[in-house]
Amino acid sequence: MGRGRYCPSSYLRFYSSFRFLSTNAASESAPNFTLEFTDLCSKGLTKEAFDRFYPQIWADPPLFSHLIQSCIPQNSPSLGKQLHSLVITSGSSKDRFISNHLLNMYSKFGNLQAAVSLYNVMVVKNVMSRNILINGHLLVGDLDSAKKLFDEMPERNAATWNALVVGYIQFEFNEEGLSVFREMHVSGFRPDDFTLSSVLRGCAGLKALSVGRQVHCCVMKCGFGIHLVVGSSLAHMYMKCGSLEEGEAVIKSMPIRNMVAWNTLIAGNAQNGYGESVLALYSMMKMAGFRPDKITFVSVLSSCSELATLGQGQQIHAEVIKTSASSVIGVISTLISMYSRCGCLEDSIKVFMECEVADLVSWSSMVAAYGFHGRGVEAVELFEHMEKEGLEPNDVTFLSLLYACSHCGLKDKGLEFLNLMTEKYGIKPRVQHYTCIVDLLGRSGCLNEAEAMIRSMPVKGDAIIWKTLLSACKIHKNADMARQVAEEVLKLDPQDSASYVLLSNIHASAKRWQEVSVVRKTMRDRRVKKEPGISWLEIKNQVYQFCMSDKAHPQSDEIDLYLKELTAEMKSHGYMPDTSLVLHDMDNEEKEYRLSHHSEKMAIAFALMNTPAGAPIRVMKNLRICSDCHVAIKIISAIKNREIIVRDASRFHHFQNGKCSCRDYW
Repeated sequence: MGRGRYCPSSYLRFYSSFRFLSTNAASESAPNFTLEFTDLCSKGLTKEAFDRFYPQIWADPPLFSHLIQSCIPQNSPSLGKQLHSLVITSGSSKDRFISNHLLNMYSKFGNLQAAVSLYNVMVVKNVMSRNILINGHLLVGDLDSAKKLFDEMPERNAATWNALVVGYIQFEFNEEGLSVFREMHVSGFRPDDFTLSSVLRGCAGLKALSVGRQVHCCVMKCGFGIHLVVGSSLAHMYMKCGSLEEGEAVIKSMPIRNMVAWNTLIAGNAQNGYGESVLALYSMMKMAGFRPDKITFVSVLSSCSELATLGQGQQIHAEVIKTSASSVIGVISTLISMYSRCGCLEDSIKVFMECEVADLVSWSSMVAAYGFHGRGVEAVELFEHMEKEGLEPNDVTFLSLLYACSHCGLKDKGLEFLNLMTEKYGIKPRVQHYTCIVDLLGRSGCLNEAEAMIRSMPVKGDAIIWKTLLSACKIHKNADMARQVAEEVLKLDPQDSASYVLLSNIHASAKRWQEVSVVRKTMRDRRVKKEPGISWLEIKNQVYQFCMSDKAHPQSDEIDLYLKELTAEMKSHGYMPDTSLVLHDMDNEEKEYRLSHHSEKMAIAFALMNTPAGAPIRVMKNLRICSDCHVAIKIISAIKNREIIVRDASRFHHFQNGKCSCRDYW
């Protein structure tokens, strides 16, 4: 291309006048102009800096480096090309110092083709030249070219090693990144703070606690023990690997605690399931004078989702709005999930509809919300709308979609989406996707098809997928298959109490009392204890928890009396306690007492006693709701004229006017 293509007219206008100026004259004025020249460049006033000091630049071409650097923060490739043209005009294109700056500029702009072309014509290259090009390849995700160039280098410095380690881990090639880091360590090169932070992130991604501890030793030897960024990365690694105490110890040892440290501490507690601690830390952080950001909100709202603390979630939503974080996509997706998991599907829909630019995560969150609440048809319609909008679903989207189909009996649709996932989008199903299909087939009564799918699928089945089939055996009272399936579950997880209980219940339903005794003896011999049913609800920002026949609650006597009256009222409306679910040797009266004191019934009784008439009741349970409670709550919703929303381990049930949203399909 001609020179005029890249040079502003002012550059050409003065070209003939400044090319003959004396180098000595320019050098004499250097002390007077350098500070002003570099200041203009740092402010992005590139053209002004050139126009004012062109004689000095032409006399001392390395000064072009300041002009070239100033283009990068302006993100102005066209200006960069004009400067490149002037470098060629000045006869300085063979200067390695200037060429490296041009190489860096093209790499930072992501113009790898121009960077490679320049690199290939450079007469003299050094380590810096190769490091810049490696970073350029990494910037656009071309890891193979970066590694090839790395392998061909006659010599490397610490920056070379650091760049490759960070690049691999940035793109989540964690094992490769750690491998290069080991080579770097053996070769005697010292990592910097950025490299150590990246390596720790790689350990966290792999949940490689042992390797992470070794890196911790390296951190201490390199003198980064009190470095804020490295310390936060170290704490994150421990927490992500499940060692919360070690992570907290790292943060406590830091001389000061910044926002990153607070977010690491809050996120670590959230990831390890300590929701109450998350909310306490959130309050402490604000008391310490720190303002929550989008990262904080995602962690705290996620904990509200798990705890189903709607009141606190609503308060945090208000803070999100005040801090202008309500337009952040990650926060929006978390809000959709929070409202959904707290039983407020309409609020999830509202958040989604108010989102100006929804991304794939937001759409997937909304599909999941519909599915979790048994609105499979709406989930399918939303997915089809998403496709029309041009968004390409990922494996998480399909997982939410298949889950929705399995909980609404949409067998044909579910199988259709599994084919769509593999054939149209080329996504390999994970075991979780197959679990949804097994659940879908099992609930539909296709037990043999479900078992055949587990045995033929290309991924190894886990205990959960076999347990899903075991649940279907219970629904359809297939004791013979249940025994075989239970064996598969217990091979993979011999301490899984739910499987023993399911198998025992299936045998009991078939009146196989000898098998029931064998299962219970096996549990005793293996010291497997049944997980107790726990239900909880939030009233006026306070969470109340209940266990079966709980006498520890301060209102236990009042609850007991209320349940007795409520059961009598329910019986007058046709309720018959299903005492066959109580698999113990006791009289019917005792069995009825046990049924009436299931944790969810106690929570609902407490709510009826302590909330205004007509207010919705939201109860969460750690296990699946039993069939007797399901029937009972339908009747309670009718006689008390209340909407009762129950979230169990599987899904949401919306009880209203004597009916449930699941249509008895759960």
